[in-house]
Amino acid sequence: MRWSFSATPEMWVAAVAILALCGWLSWMQWVRRGRTKRIAVLEAIRLLAVALLCIALLKPELVEELKFTQQPEVLVLWDASGSMASRDIETATNVVTRADWLEIKRNAQFWKPLEEKASVVVENFSPPPADSPSPAAPGAPNSAPAPDATPTPATSSTNSPPAVPGVTPPRAPGAPLAPTGTDLATALEKAVQRKGNLKAVLVLTDGDWNLGGSPVSPAGRLRARNVPVYTVGVGSEVRLPDLALLPSQVPSYGLSGEQISVPFRIQSFLPRDIETEVSLATSAGKVATKRVRIPAYGQVQDAILWAAGEPGEFPMRLSVPVEPEEILKDNNDQQFRIAVRRETLRVLVVDSLPRWEYRYLRNALMRDPGVDVDCYLKFPQGLGVGEGAHYIRTFPSSKELISKYDVIFLGDVGPNEISARDCELIRGLVEQQGSGLVLLPGSRGSLPALANTVLADMIPVEFETEKNKGMKSGTEWNLHLTSEGRGHLLTMLANSESANVAVWKSLPGFYWNAGVKKAKTGTEVLAVHSALRNEWGRLPLLVTKTFGNGKVLFMGTDAAWRWRKGVEDTYHYRFWGQVVRWMSHQRHLAGGKQVRLSFTPEDPHVGDAVLLLATVFEVTGFPVETGRVVARVTAPSGATERIELQAQAGGWGVFRGQFIPREGGAYSIRLVNELGPQSLDTEILVTRPTLERTGQPANLGVLREISALTGGAYAAPSDLERLIQQIALLPDPVPLQQRISLWSQWWFGLAILLLLTIYWAGRKLSGMI
Repeated sequence: MRWSFSATPEMWVAAVAILALCGWLSWMQWVRRGRTKRIAVLEAIRLLAVALLCIALLKPELVEELKFTQQPEVLVLWDASGSMASRDIETATNVVTRADWLEIKRNAQFWKPLEEKASVVVENFSPPPADSPSPAAPGAPNSAPAPDATPTPATSSTNSPPAVPGVTPPRAPGAPLAPTGTDLATALEKAVQRKGNLKAVLVLTDGDWNLGGSPVSPAGRLRARNVPVYTVGVGSEVRLPDLALLPSQVPSYGLSGEQISVPFRIQSFLPRDIETEVSLATSAGKVATKRVRIPAYGQVQDAILWAAGEPGEFPMRLSVPVEPEEILKDNNDQQFRIAVRRETLRVLVVDSLPRWEYRYLRNALMRDPGVDVDCYLKFPQGLGVGEGAHYIRTFPSSKELISKYDVIFLGDVGPNEISARDCELIRGLVEQQGSGLVLLPGSRGSLPALANTVLADMIPVEFETEKNKGMKSGTEWNLHLTSEGRGHLLTMLANSESANVAVWKSLPGFYWNAGVKKAKTGTEVLAVHSALRNEWGRLPLLVTKTFGNGKVLFMGTDAAWRWRKGVEDTYHYRFWGQVVRWMSHQRHLAGGKQVRLSFTPEDPHVGDAVLLLATVFEVTGFPVETGRVVARVTAPSGATERIELQAQAGGWGVFRGQFIPREGGAYSIRLVNELGPQSLDTEILVTRPTLERTGQPANLGVLREISALTGGAYAAPSDLERLIQQIALLPDPVPLQQRISLWSQWWFGLAILLLLTIYWAGRKLSGMI
């Protein structure tokens, strides 16, 4: 310990002069006052106060030097996050991932030259969670299997806990989920908090930080400790020449005889336009192909159709040919599985007259091999009901009878054709059991009257009360797709959005439409009137709405049958087939012994509340009214959870429950009715959200900034050895100093004030004032 003064020579002279002057004045005062003891004490107090003030002018500090007894320490931090699975490091023989390059260097113990003069501690940061899959999703661009993320400490660190090999600590059930990403700031902050003799920090990363604060802030605190940060930018700042097949949401199942749409996305990082062929193949060979044109450095999103045949589980492979200049040649294909089921969708069509729309709709559904259709045609004015094949004489009047239908079409019917009890059954079927309802108004104007029944809040639109019978015109009108309708599965009549818009523009139009005022809140408008509008905008004529567990579709024209003109059944059959399958999709996610299970969302992520809706039936087909339905949920790690589903009011056999997945992967669901024979086994695939993206260019600018700020250096992967030699030549850290500024301490100022107070009070008592 030693004293240090920060005053200039001038301040020293001034302080001595002031102190000397004060001493002379005090001597003269003592002499003039008779040289008494009291005056001597008072003048000594004044002289001491002035001396303390003069000392404060010299800025004295008590300096304590802490000399290290430990060996200097070099901290090596390497990035174990998911973005390190990007493959853009070119070696002499091939292109490897960033993580693979790090693994090669770690196995070679590149830090060995540093151990001659320092203790080396090697740690990772931001490793992916234990329950997450490989950092890069299968088929993602530049993806490769993640290497072993186990850190290799050269020496044990006593100042911080060792990193857990490649995993994060286990999380207790119900604990908040830590986001997955790269937190470079926290890694550097832990270096700041280390209490050892830290000589330097070496960081090997791609710089793609997406969690925590800016890493520049802790870098500034390391600079204050005279600790330089050296960085190695692992990755390329530009994309390598590549044609990548990106991940898409592929349907998990389809129905036998159905045209299954398999979406795909292709990203080009090539400087020229590419014309290529996308192939879809099963184990038996190619089943579908499609020609596409990909612009330079552009992306194409499209779909390829596969006509599903016999039922079964089919391994599929989607691929594009490798271009000659591609460096990454193994991300041009994807593999997945599609289950083909032989299920028959039950449809009920209800109308009052055999109008053209009804006839062609009935024929389209009857010719669909995946649809079993029943028709209830109730003529107005008591003229009876329609009879013949696929006709029923009465409306399904019980839950048992109506529960078998996946979709119900209501045509130009109102309270005279279907009763209040029938409306209650339709509402319960859609709301509770997840069936679909299609509303097809007609020129009789009967359907708007259903707005006065329990179906009122199911109707997606509001009607003009004075235009119940709709609007006619001698001019042909058309349906105009909205931005939502251009790519919607219901309205997709081509294989791309641009082609789909062209198809809809070419379709024959209509001469009548329903008297619609506007779409209700919470609906999705897919198509509007090409000409008519009001204060709310163009008239909505194709509108969907989710109601309870099911869906509702409103189509405000009666001329879809005219789409057959010149092309026969091409678009008419496809449209109604898509409508039936889209609206019944939720009911057929999983089926078992007298039980159906639907879940929302269909593609859940970790932390989402997954809603389970089970519909349970008796052997007779009647919905179970009393039961104890239990779901046993098994996580990928083997952890199990028992969920008792609660019966929903209404007697529709619907039981509801939910669970929150805490891991990513496939969850096994075992659903049983403990009071009956009903059971079901299925799986739900849960995705873990991540901020990490593979295939992105490295963010090397922040690494250069950190190194420049702290007095370190930045290097490319090829210059790692040179950087190690540079760190090895660093001098040992200077001893740490702790400075106590005496002149700025509160008690120092208080002492001066106290002395002056005593001096003034003494003079007052002595009669000097």
